[in-house]
Amino acid sequence: MSSRSRMFHDLTIRAIKLLNIVLMIIPFVFVWYTFYADKLWVIFYMRGHWMVIALYALLYVFIGRLYDAFNMSYYSRGEMIYSQLLSLSEVNVIIYIVAWLLIRHMPAVLPMLGLMAVQIVIAVIWAYCSQAWYYYTFPANKTVVVYDIKRGIAGLIEKYNLAKKFKVVATISADECIKDLSVLDDADTVFLVGVHSHDRNTVTKHCLMHNIKAFLIPHIGDLILTGSKRVHMFHLLLLKVERYNPSFEYLVIKRIGDIVLSLIAVILFSPVMLVTAICIKMEDHGPVLYKQCRLTKDGKKFEIYKFRSMKPDAEKDGVARLSTGDSDDRITKVGRFIRRVRIDEIPQLFNIIKGDISIVGPRAERPELAEKYQKELPEFVLRLQVKAGLTGYAQVYGKYNTTPYDKLIMDLMYIANASIFEDIRIIFATIKILFMPDSTEGVASVQASEGDSDE
Repeated sequence: MSSRSRMFHDLTIRAIKLLNIVLMIIPFVFVWYTFYADKLWVIFYMRGHWMVIALYALLYVFIGRLYDAFNMSYYSRGEMIYSQLLSLSEVNVIIYIVAWLLIRHMPAVLPMLGLMAVQIVIAVIWAYCSQAWYYYTFPANKTVVVYDIKRGIAGLIEKYNLAKKFKVVATISADECIKDLSVLDDADTVFLVGVHSHDRNTVTKHCLMHNIKAFLIPHIGDLILTGSKRVHMFHLLLLKVERYNPSFEYLVIKRIGDIVLSLIAVILFSPVMLVTAICIKMEDHGPVLYKQCRLTKDGKKFEIYKFRSMKPDAEKDGVARLSTGDSDDRITKVGRFIRRVRIDEIPQLFNIIKGDISIVGPRAERPELAEKYQKELPEFVLRLQVKAGLTGYAQVYGKYNTTPYDKLIMDLMYIANASIFEDIRIIFATIKILFMPDSTEGVASVQASEGDSDE
């Protein structure tokens, strides 16, 4: 794609996204002026109403970007619609609370529900029309897959319905590619899969010089360098690499946020916890909570709390196993439901309050499983630079059956870029996946019998 074509592509995409925002704001403006504006306790001048509208727009853009609600080229229509509706639901709730504060009594709910209904229709129409327009206007990128260790990228393109975005025209080995880099010249996009650093650098430089987009799966060393700090010394640019060393201010804010948000969540979910405990007890009269030894920062051991979702004797043979999903006969009827909607995770809020884990961080693994992973992947111990988390980068963007290596890559990406904003982004992304069943897929029974995790 030429520079002019790419500029046209980017500008038109921005225009279509802006259209979505405008279409969502118009019905809100009507609802605000018709049902709420004249009921405010303090009379707003015109600028005050404009500020509310601007706040609505900013919240929708911010939350929508967190959920990738406007990404028409990489996501399915269903996910685009879901992301937009989730964003709009949160924005409408926030603005309703703002209206409540301004009116000083509970305002009418029906107008907001009507607004949401109209926005659902707009989201569906926009998703279908924008994606149809996109694929009609911009043909699929001619794509070359360069591999050393095959990982089935071409199959993943088909699986995730991205064939309209990437048209694989060739799959070649790294050795072949290095011998004749001109095989890439007609490509729009190149995927590098498992290619060694030296060859990968050669290919990516060629792609940059010929205006070809390159996607690559990072190595562990890449992510370690991502967290490095620039240092100017000896009239040279140096990269300083050291163990995870966040600022004191970040740790204090993160800890305060953990405690405050966890206490609020405990209060809000207390009815759910009570009902869940009763249901678990009534089903088989076994214990309500499940306790298990896990690892957190620097390898410290602690007992994690979860609602029991399996039979009391699920691991009577002492062998740790990953759940195989719906086919796992160890899961109880109540357990199947609470796992699907993540209710089994709620007791971990008490682990957060105690300081065992944080809201955001790598998954807390069992000691015996961590030891097993480290034998095959020594770098796995690098995850223990930070506190484990209730949710995290790997939990959000991976799946239950994502390989340990890929989870490590994601965890190291978080550690290298840890910040309050990144934590907020992951918390929002966690809300998005709560009702997406593919994120809790079980592993194949063969893998589960090899000693991977239980609950």
